[in-house]
Amino acid sequence: MLLREFLYVDTDKVRAMLAQLDGGVAEEFRETERKEKRTTVGPRVAGQYFQGSGSETYTNKSLGDALFPMLEQALEAESLLRDISEQVCDPGQWSSGELKRGLPVGTLVRVTAMGSLFDTRYAASAFSAFGSVMVGLNDMGHLPVVKQANQSKGKQGGQQGRTPKRKPTDGPAALEDSIPDFPDIGGADGKDLRAFVRISKGVFAPGLHVNLTPTKGVLINSRLQEGRQYLDSEADILFARYGTEQQEWTAVGSIGSYGTEETSLPEMDFYNADGSVNRANFAEAMNAQMRNLGRLGFIDLPQHPGFSLIPFAVYRSIPRSGAVAPAH
Repeated sequence: MLLREFLYVDTDKVRAMLAQLDGGVAEEFRETERKEKRTTVGPRVAGQYFQGSGSETYTNKSLGDALFPMLEQALEAESLLRDISEQVCDPGQWSSGELKRGLPVGTLVRVTAMGSLFDTRYAASAFSAFGSVMVGLNDMGHLPVVKQANQSKGKQGGQQGRTPKRKPTDGPAALEDSIPDFPDIGGADGKDLRAFVRISKGVFAPGLHVNLTPTKGVLINSRLQEGRQYLDSEADILFARYGTEQQEWTAVGSIGSYGTEETSLPEMDFYNADGSVNRANFAEAMNAQMRNLGRLGFIDLPQHPGFSLIPFAVYRSIPRSGAVAPAH
């Protein structure tokens, strides 16, 4: 028996897939039983003995996390789900292109590999907390090096530790705005940390990502959609419990897209002969520009040779105890 600890389950997608396989998902069970015994003496109008009993059992069972194991078993029974955990750990499968040829987009796969969680929102929160601690320690005089750095700047030193002023905007505050200014400590100051968050917002769009790295230089990325079923919904709780270290995760879903292998810059020729804009060519030109940015790792797109995985579920297996019960 495999006991799973679910991080994420897309229950809507799982139900829709099960409905196609089995014609629906049974979540209600009703059983009715009735026993009856009649004894008639003489004419029916003269007398009659009747004895009856009945019982009804009704169960309305919410399947919850049991839905996904049902889907996983059904897909395997129909040979629709491929476990590629061994393939993705082989560098030769990636470099030769064999894995991409054998697994076209849309293929349903299960991948178990080492990976980690990443969320730009949590990075901003963590950096903000770090900056706040540094400012507090400096105010208490527990950071003499920082204090000297402040004093050497004269009047400017009095402004160290304050959150940088931003021009008022109509939109929500940027994630990096919560990181206060503080002097360089260990090779990074407030300005550096705000720059890291700005980069993170481009490389990984804010939201929870599961990044599987089965072999060096390859990333299989799953962006977990808000509003589905999480084990915990708040980023702070997730990272407090699971940390940022790599551990073994299993992701089941469909291959979304592979990273582009295009290396040349796209042409921006999207005009018709009469000077009007060819909408199809324009859309392709813009997509080509974005693919190029994805190839460079500047935006949240899969990077060659990796691929994106549209997740049905992400979980880790609960290990069995290796302890031997003492003999009695």
